[in-house]
Amino acid sequence: MPLRFSANLGMLWTELALPDAIRAAAKAGFEAVEFQCPYTTDAATIKAVLKDTGIPALNLNTEHGTTFGNAALSDNILEARAAIDAAIIYAAEIGARKIHVLTGVTSDVFAHETFLDNLLYALEQTENHNLTLLIEPINRRDIPGYFLHSASQAATIISEISDPNLQLMFDCYHMQISEGEVAPLLEKMLPIIGHIQIASVPDRHEPDEGVLDYRHIFEHIQTIGYTGYIGAEYRPRGTTESGLGWMKTLTV
Repeated sequence: MPLRFSANLGMLWTELALPDAIRAAAKAGFEAVEFQCPYTTDAATIKAVLKDTGIPALNLNTEHGTTFGNAALSDNILEARAAIDAAIIYAAEIGARKIHVLTGVTSDVFAHETFLDNLLYALEQTENHNLTLLIEPINRRDIPGYFLHSASQAATIISEISDPNLQLMFDCYHMQISEGEVAPLLEKMLPIIGHIQIASVPDRHEPDEGVLDYRHIFEHIQTIGYTGYIGAEYRPRGTTESGLGWMKTLTV
C-alpha cells in the first residue's frame, strides 16, 4: 500500500491562518491534516474548509497550557478533564478521528495513577463519538520533565487500561532521541501504534537530513504492515513549500 502523509499544521504553514493552511496542505498533495491546538479557530470554519478541500482531519492535542498538558498532574484533575472535554467537542465537530492526551511536565508521585484515571475518564466520554485516544512519549531533551517519555512506559499504560481505543503515537523524532534504534522499535510497538510522525534528528527539520535514514524507515514501515497515515511534524528549514521535495525523493 502506498504511503499516505498528513500535514501537521502546528508546525507547517504556521504563517497562515488555519483555514488557509489546510488549503495549502491539500494543494501540496498531503492526503490529510492534523492539528496541535486549533481551539482559537472556530470549529465550524475548520469543518467547512475540510469539506471544501476533501481531506480528513486526523487528530488534535488537548490544550498545552503552561505545563505542556496536565493529564498526569494530580492537582489539576478538573482542568485536565475540562481539556479532554473540549478536545472531544472540537474533534467531533470537525470530524477528527483521534485525540492526543498530553500528560504534562511533572515529578508528581501520583502521576501514573492520575494519568490512568484521566485516560479512563476520556475513554468513557469518547464512547459515543467514534474517537481514539493517543498517548505520545516525548523526549526530555526538548521537554524536560515530561511525564510520558519512553515507549515501554506508554506500552505499560496501554496494557494496564487494555482498551482498543487507546493507542500509541509513535514520533520517530522523539523515539530516536530518547531510545534510538527506531526501526526495530517501530516493529516491536506496531500492535499498539495508532499514528506515526516524522522529523529529522537532531534538528527537527524535513526528513531528508539528519541521522535517521527515512528512505529506509519508510520502506520498513511498509514491510511491517503499517497502513495508517504518517504525520509530517517538523519545523521547515525555510518555507514549507520549498522543503516538500522529500515527499518524492524519499518514497521512490
